[in-house]
Amino acid sequence: MSDTFAIEYALTLPDGKQECFHVDLDAESLVLIRQPPEAPPVWTELGFHQCANCPLREDLHPLCPVAVSVFDVVKLAAQLPSYEEVSVRVTVPERTVVTTTTAQRALASLMGLLFATSGCPHTTIFRPMARFHLPFASEQETMFRAMGSWLLAQYMARAEGRPASLDLDGLIQAYEEMQVINRHITRRLWAAVKLDASVNAVVLLDLLGKAMPDTIEEQLHELRYLFAAWLDGRGFTPAPRDPDDD
Repeated sequence: MSDTFAIEYALTLPDGKQECFHVDLDAESLVLIRQPPEAPPVWTELGFHQCANCPLREDLHPLCPVAVSVFDVVKLAAQLPSYEEVSVRVTVPERTVVTTTTAQRALASLMGLLFATSGCPHTTIFRPMARFHLPFASEQETMFRAMGSWLLAQYMARAEGRPASLDLDGLIQAYEEMQVINRHITRRLWAAVKLDASVNAVVLLDLLGKAMPDTIEEQLHELRYLFAAWLDGRGFTPAPRDPDDD
């Protein structure tokens, strides 16, 4: 097994120029591998518009992990209006995805990946989804993946004898925490960019984050049809296990 897990975003800009972002993750922890900038700008400092829910201390963490993770993206976004169309090729070990979309949506997809793997304590819950990164996911796809990831984590916690719950209250709370982070990151980025692509990318992430808590229960009902055959007794139902067979 390799020590790293790589994802690449390659953007072709309207003027034909190409920009590539290599996202290297530790294969085990899925934390982003990168060195902080040599001369970190003020907007990357932890105390600059520090999130109200941030548990980190400036003496131990002088830089905001989320801000550092998106530093290179912001340098490009400073030159790129959000409405500009770009061609994007995303390469993960299993496949390559190619599409044409706005700079805003392209950067939102990339920044969502970087947020999840940045090392921010509040984004740890989304890190497993980074291993199976789905670029440009729709709201319903994101819902399905987030709820599935959350419930799988609960199953594993219970299997290890830890507290676990089948409700989605913890996931809803996680998205509420992300709304706080997105608001503060937006303030940081306003100080960093001349144009609006990266700011609008974060706004787009925040809109999705705000939608999640309000629509999780609604989405559960909308997704039921996917499992109807099994839930209604028309699919495979495993027979009860006999403890004496173990």
